[in-house]
Amino acid sequence: MTHVVVENCIKCKHTDCVAVCPVDCFYEGPNFLAINPDECIDCGVCIPECPVDAIKVDTDKNYPDMDYWLKINTELSQSGWPVITKKKDALPDAAEWKDKPNKRDLLEK
Repeated sequence: MTHVVVENCIKCKHTDCVAVCPVDCFYEGPNFLAINPDECIDCGVCIPECPVDAIKVDTDKNYPDMDYWLKINTELSQSGWPVITKKKDALPDAAEWKDKPNKRDLLEK
């Protein structure tokens, strides 16, 4: 079991989660964060920190396309994106994108 970042992070990229991660398993892309599932220790401290509910347990059967999100987190965290360990400001228009559906095609790799 691991945690993954899902669609709601796209175009928001809040980083409250990275400040509490004890193993520095978050990676930063242009408009999305990814968790490296091989580095995540399943502590769960990141989940309540995310203001847009964009972090899920990979076994969450209620979240659609979880296999896709696990694959995306794995690929992007190993693609050369840098590790992020300190909180930064969210993207400037994050409030406008919060909870908007169908953002998958907007993910910048």
